[in-house]
Amino acid sequence: MTAQGKPAAQARPVDADEPWMRGLHADTGYLLYRLGLRSGQLFNAALQESGLRLRHYALLRYLATVEGAPQRELSERLGYDPSAIVGLVDDLERLRLVERRPAPADRRRRIVVLADAGRTYLRDTDEASHRVTDELTGPLTPEERDTLHALLLRVAQTEETART
Repeated sequence: MTAQGKPAAQARPVDADEPWMRGLHADTGYLLYRLGLRSGQLFNAALQESGLRLRHYALLRYLATVEGAPQRELSERLGYDPSAIVGLVDDLERLRLVERRPAPADRRRRIVVLADAGRTYLRDTDEASHRVTDELTGPLTPEERDTLHALLLRVAQTEETART
C-alpha cells in the first residue's frame, strides 16, 4: 500500500519494455551455452565410474585421430589452457591410457601418444557416448539430428579455421 492507501504497483524491471530485453531462450548463443553445460554434465556422469571427466575423454578422442601430439598442440586443438593439459596428461599417463614418448623428428621433444589401454577405454565408452547424445537430441527426428550435427560441425570447423 502507498501512503495514500492505494495498492503499490508491481515492481517491473527498469528495461522491461526495451526491444533488446528478451527472453534468454530467444538467444541462440545462450541456448548453445546451456546445451554445452548439459552435455558436459551428462558426459561427466557417464564417465564418473572410470574417474575421468569430459576433458580427459576429449584429449583421448583427439589422440585417437593422430599419431601423437605435443602438449602445445593438444592445448591449441582442444582449447584448454596449457597448464590444464599437463594435469590431464599426467592423469591419463598414471592410468596408462597415454604415454609420453620422444618425438620421431626430434628426440629431445616429447609427444603424447594414445596407449592400447586408451584405445580400449574409448571403445568401451562408445556406448555411453551414444546414450548421452541420444538423451540430448531425444526430441529430434533422425533427420533433424543429422542436420543439427552437420550445422554444428560447420560452425566448429569455422571456429577451428579462425584459430589457425
